Amino acid sequence: MTRPASPIDVSLVAMPDALVSTISGIYDVFNCFPLLGSFDAAIPAETAFRAEIVAPTPVETPTASGLPLTPHRAIDDVDRTDIVIIPSVMVEDGEWVAGRYSALVDWLRAMHDRGAILCSACSGVLLLAETGLLDGRDATIHWAYARTFRENFPQVRLNLAKVLVATGERQEFVMSGASASWHDLVLYLVARQVGPTAAQAIAKFLLLQWHTDGQSPYVAFEAPTDHGDAAILDAQRWLGDHHSVAAPVDEMVRRSGLAERSFKRRFSKATGLAPIVYVQHLRVEEAKRRLERTDAPIDEIGWAVGYEDPAFFRRLFKRITGITPGAYRRKFRLPAFAQAEMPGAAAG
Repeated sequence: MTRPASPIDVSLVAMPDALVSTISGIYDVFNCFPLLGSFDAAIPAETAFRAEIVAPTPVETPTASGLPLTPHRAIDDVDRTDIVIIPSVMVEDGEWVAGRYSALVDWLRAMHDRGAILCSACSGVLLLAETGLLDGRDATIHWAYARTFRENFPQVRLNLAKVLVATGERQEFVMSGASASWHDLVLYLVARQVGPTAAQAIAKFLLLQWHTDGQSPYVAFEAPTDHGDAAILDAQRWLGDHHSVAAPVDEMVRRSGLAERSFKRRFSKATGLAPIVYVQHLRVEEAKRRLERTDAPIDEIGWAVGYEDPAFFRRLFKRITGITPGAYRRKFRLPAFAQAEMPGAAAG
């Protein structure tokens, strides 16, 4: 076990767009070492981290959660820190507007210059990317913010499949993906700074999870429709209700009145996917819903969405989601205790 010579300073950033749950969860993990150490010898009983909440100003800061936070210090009073963590943010209509936190962006750059590790949880990477320090590097984010991220920061390579990305010359940029993946972020930092045994013990005691399957199983397929090609949009709308029919691509071509080669070229340009790949994503998305909400056998679901060959359906499903249909069902079906009728619940 690695025992830091002195507590590692962690600065958790509070701002009006922040979600309190990410801040409070990470704060609790870092500051509970003395308590948890009394339960498990694998966790250092002494303080390994010294976490505090910082904000652009020292006064009470509103948050997107509706619960205001009072920071320990203003960022102007923080000359150095070991780790900075930008929490999940929630912005109106999912649209990031750059330039609203210029003081924070300047402070982040300064902390990086002084050796700090810069981290983000979920959509917090939107603020981190404003520093320009991620240009030309990999990043991850909650998939719901992927479009606005790409529009604002096209020079950053976004990888939605990854639940955690560590990059930089000294791995000084660490980003976790959607929502609860702050678990992965905090456990990674504990493993890196204190040791893997301590991270394992904390995960076990607090029921924190490593999302080892990545984000692919969670990402919903969103078909682009703002491309301006009316013929392709009409084909997409038709396909939304008919993706399980035999030879759907041939039928789209016939309905469009375009030459096959022209249709496929325009479809790929408009949606970013070849027609057959687009069909596969729609079919898998429907299969995901059936796996979540019905007890139908997996082979029956594959047939219902358009695949007569069960083995091909299973391979395709795993290629797109990263896990098998059976694993997907186990991961996302409501557990039995949640499906049972609760006392006092009205009859359905």
